[in-house]
Formats: sequence, structure tokens, C-alpha cells
Amino acid sequence: MVAFSGGLLHSHFEMIKVISWNLLRLTGASLDDVVRLIRREHPDLLLMQEVTQGMDGLTRVVGGQYQRDLLPGRVHGLGVWSPMPMPSWPLVLPLQSGAMFNRVCQIIDLGSITIANVHLSHGQILNRRQLRRIATVLPYRAAVLGDYNLIGPALLPGFRDVGPREHTHIAGDMVPLRIDRCLIRGVACLEAKALLRETSDHRPIVVSLNVMPHYRAAEPAMGIVA
Repeated sequence: MVAFSGGLLHSHFEMIKVISWNLLRLTGASLDDVVRLIRREHPDLLLMQEVTQGMDGLTRVVGGQYQRDLLPGRVHGLGVWSPMPMPSWPLVLPLQSGAMFNRVCQIIDLGSITIANVHLSHGQILNRRQLRRIATVLPYRAAVLGDYNLIGPALLPGFRDVGPREHTHIAGDMVPLRIDRCLIRGVACLEAKALLRETSDHRPIVVSLNVMPHYRAAEPAMGIVA
């Protein structure tokens, strides 16, 4: 784990703007690209996948709190940045292993909501099993964002798929896919959109969530929409 922190502590809030972006490890988005995104969009939380050591200077440029956790045996992993220190450092949850390598998930407790940052396996049964494991450790007010590598409905009981309804990745520069997702439970989504493609092969996705303590969202049986 690599972590940097500074500034004031997160307090409970009613709305939160979250961005998730797969950076495409060594050949995609650079530190400067991420800094420009932060300064343009002003997220309350930035979740990153395929993050490498080159991102470790982020807090020297924009301040805040940052943590990077490698996938076991890989040069890249998951990263999270917040403009203010979080109530506690993100936890790392091991997930079911894939055929090629192991996966982990970052669990970020912000008090009013807990958010999971994910980069799931490509296997379509395995990645749904990984989602179910993540759901077992999350409180009622929760969101799961990141690169799902998932085709079709997530089939996660109690969660709603509220991410952008447009493609976020083009496989092989040919096939448009909506694999960067956001599932929520116990909160409301006020806005969801995909930003323009930049230096990564994934588009950043942005969701604005209402996390008011008195709000209790309906719980459908499963996430829908491919």
C-alpha cells in the first residue's frame, strides 16, 4: 500500500460527486491527465483502476489523501484520491482469484456512505461472484464503482445499476462496451454520465449521489440494464 494524507477531515455530507477511471496502467493516463481531470471536475472522490507508481505524486500537486493498492503480483492496482482526508484509511478486500491473477477491492468508508472501488475479473460468472462477496461486507448505504469487465446485468440483489447508459470502453478499438459501472444501495443517484475519452481506453464515469441519512431507497431484486 502507498498512502499520502493532509488537510481537514471529511465530515458527513448530503451529496457526493464520484469519478471512476481506468487509467490503462503504463501507456494510458498520466499524472498530468489526472490532475487536469481533478481541476476540471472537482470530484469529492476519485476512484482509479490500473494505477501505477507514476500516480504517487498526486498529493504533491493537488493535496488531499491518496492510497494505491497493487493487485497481487502486478505492477498496477487500485487507487483512491479525496480532496480531504477520509475518516479512516481504505481497507483492502481480497476477492476470488481469476485464472491469470488475484483481484482485490478497496473499501472506502466515508461515514454517510461506503464505496467499493473495483477492477473485476473478465470471467462472467467469476466477476458476479466477486460482486456478491463485496456486497457481504458493505453496510446498507453503499456504492460499487469501477471497471466491472461485465457484460449484461450485474444480478446483484438489493443494488440498482445507475451508471451511464452509454459505452465507456471500446474493446480492440472496435466493439463499444459499457463495462465501467456504478451499483448503489440505500442512496439515490442524481446524475450519471461518461466523460469524453482522453488518454486511456476507458472513459471516466461521473455519478452524483444523494446520501442524506433520512433517505432510504427502494431495493429492487437485482441490478438491470446491460
